[in-house]
Amino acid sequence: MKLIVGVCGASGINYAIALLKELKKQKVETHLILSDWAERLAKEEAGMSRKEMEKLADYCYGEKEMDARISSSSFLCDGMIVVPASVKTVSEIATADTGTLISRCADIMLRTQRKLVVCVRETPLSAPALKNLHDIAVYGGIVMPLSPAFYHKPKTVGDLESFMTGKILDLFGLENALYKRWKQ
Repeated sequence: MKLIVGVCGASGINYAIALLKELKKQKVETHLILSDWAERLAKEEAGMSRKEMEKLADYCYGEKEMDARISSSSFLCDGMIVVPASVKTVSEIATADTGTLISRCADIMLRTQRKLVVCVRETPLSAPALKNLHDIAVYGGIVMPLSPAFYHKPKTVGDLESFMTGKILDLFGLENALYKRWKQ
C-alpha cells in the first residue's frame, strides 16, 4: 500500500505523528507533505524538528514542491490522508484551489476517485467551513473530525490518538488493534 499524508498547520500534530508511526510499523509506503505551519507546530506541540518528522515517512515534500512526483495524477497510490486538516486547507480542497502540494494532491484524489480522508481538527466550525466539509463529502472525500470516542475508557492522551489512528487505518482496510472495539 502507498499513501500520501498531508500535515497542515491546525493544532493536533500528534495525530499525524501517531499515524505515521503506525503506517511505518505496517510497512505502508508513505509520502509526507509538511506545510510550513505544520513544521512550526511539530516543534511547538511535539518538540520535533522537520528532520525528525521526515524520518517517520519514506518520502517527504514541502508544501511548495509543486514539481514533486506525487503532484501528478500519473503517480499511483491508494489514497491520501490530511491530518490535521486546517479550515484553510479544507477550503482549498473544497474549491479545487490547488496552490499547495497538499491541496493539489487532494484534488487529484477526488478527480481520480481515490480515497481522500480529511481529518479536520478545528472547533468550533463556521458555516462556510461546514459548507466546505459538506462539499468535500459530496465530491467523494471522507470527512473525519478528530473527535475520539470514550467508550474504550482512554487513560492517556496517547489512547485518544491511538483511537483516531485506528479509525483512519480502518478506512484503508489496514488491520489494527489500536483501540478497543465496541462490544455489547
